[in-house]
Amino acid sequence: MQIAEIERNIDLLQQNPEAVAEPAEQILSLGEAILEQWLIANGKKPTSEVREGFRLLALHRQGAKGDPSFNACRETCRELVFQLNSYNASADKKHIMLSAMVVKHLLLFIQGKLESSELGEFCCSSKPIHMNS
Repeated sequence: MQIAEIERNIDLLQQNPEAVAEPAEQILSLGEAILEQWLIANGKKPTSEVREGFRLLALHRQGAKGDPSFNACRETCRELVFQLNSYNASADKKHIMLSAMVVKHLLLFIQGKLESSELGEFCCSSKPIHMNS
């Protein structure tokens, strides 16, 4: 799945989460697809392993190897897992909406990182990076 398609799916999910049969699974799948795009763009084959029970976390770990700036999205990945776990425990739809926002944030970070590999050196809005643009 390409970045543009992932973004469309996130937008549709945010607009109408009730239209998705398994929104938590869909959001997790979109998060994995986002990290897969980063890995593929960097010549790596995305892992099928899991970390702490989630492939998303294993994909993040793989992406961060050799690129410390990629750790800028570590907490985003962990927040996504937290929101999805919270939804699965409570069935409270607010966790679906929050996880959709978190996965959109992850997408925006990866899109930016694909444009400027330096993104994440300090934070997502690193002033030195934007000053050189």
